Amino acid sequence: MKRKNKKDLIIKILKENPDGLTIQDVARLGKMSRITAMIYLHELLGAGRVIEKRIGAYRLFFLKEKYIELVKNKEVIEKIRKEFS
Repeated sequence: MKRKNKKDLIIKILKENPDGLTIQDVARLGKMSRITAMIYLHELLGAGRVIEKRIGAYRLFFLKEKYIELVKNKEVIEKIRKEFS
């Protein structure tokens, strides 16, 4: 599989999993080695397409646009809760 195809596959996997995935999850779902997944995730991170978030001992990766959408939705829900409390 070519370099661009693997990056596109990782982007597709992250789009389908907006709650974030570990490197190992991406590797398993993309049927690639953990090292290969790590290399492409870091390239996408450097290109600004992916966001990395540390949660405890885990590093979760999110597609940037999905992560921003998730954060905005949480903010809206929180505002609504405060308004009706």
